Amino acid sequence: MLKIGVDLGGTKIEVIALDDQGAERLRRRVLTPKGDYDATVAAVARLVLEAEAELGKMGSVGVGIPGALSLVSGRVKNANSTWLIDRPLKQDLERALGREVRLANDANCFALSEAIDGTGRGAPVVFGAILGTGVGGGIVAHGRLHVGPNAIAGEWGHNPLPLPSERDLPLPECYCGRRGCIETYLSGPGMARDHRAAGGQAIPAEEIAAHAAAGDTACTATLARYEERLARALAGVINLLDPNVIVLGGGMSNIERLYVEVPRLWGRHVFSDRVATRLARHSHGDSSGVRGAARLWG
Repeated sequence: MLKIGVDLGGTKIEVIALDDQGAERLRRRVLTPKGDYDATVAAVARLVLEAEAELGKMGSVGVGIPGALSLVSGRVKNANSTWLIDRPLKQDLERALGREVRLANDANCFALSEAIDGTGRGAPVVFGAILGTGVGGGIVAHGRLHVGPNAIAGEWGHNPLPLPSERDLPLPECYCGRRGCIETYLSGPGMARDHRAAGGQAIPAEEIAAHAAAGDTACTATLARYEERLARALAGVINLLDPNVIVLGGGMSNIERLYVEVPRLWGRHVFSDRVATRLARHSHGDSSGVRGAARLWG
């Protein structure tokens, strides 16, 4: 059976169709109608129906969203695409498509994809960490996605940054209403904010990383602070979950030196005489989320 996945992001909506063997048959993307809920629902439905028309068959539909479904109301919660919050997205998509639709957090979809046929393939426990515009995470244990009774398993981005020092202060405000969330430090905008606060230029995270690679002193210092904070944050994940592999995704995961520097630093915060957990880059790039959404149907 055709498995269709949709990645509903803050800037783009992507659809993928996989066949029974997991091979990609089709991929399309459009810009997200930011701030317009009805147009977002329509765009998702249109992408799915157009994919099915092109391939000549219907499929199951899974959707990754930048939030979660409340197990109380069935509506979207915790979404950084705020126009989705408290909306009956699952029901509206099912009405538009005329069938059951499965929804999951986008970081959960990322983790599922990487655990099944990506970097974490064969590992008993995989933690997938998204470092992008936001920060999220997902847990896959023995091939099964762990969601939890509150639908927040893996949401490490909205824990406080561990052991804040003077250079981490003042605690930055987060859109969730708290201060000092891991996301405010380790997202792309978080790195850019930190660089400005240290007297650097107002440039995006990818430029900071590129300038650091070219030897820029200020950018190198910003990147070093980022690595040390990431090591602290992931050490907390290791202490609680003890995963075999942590797979990084999102735009920040493209910074190559993270995979050397962060494991070098996290040992001082992990409650063990050695750390066997592997830190690895994703296999499927920014397609991991949409592939995982398709795999919500097994």
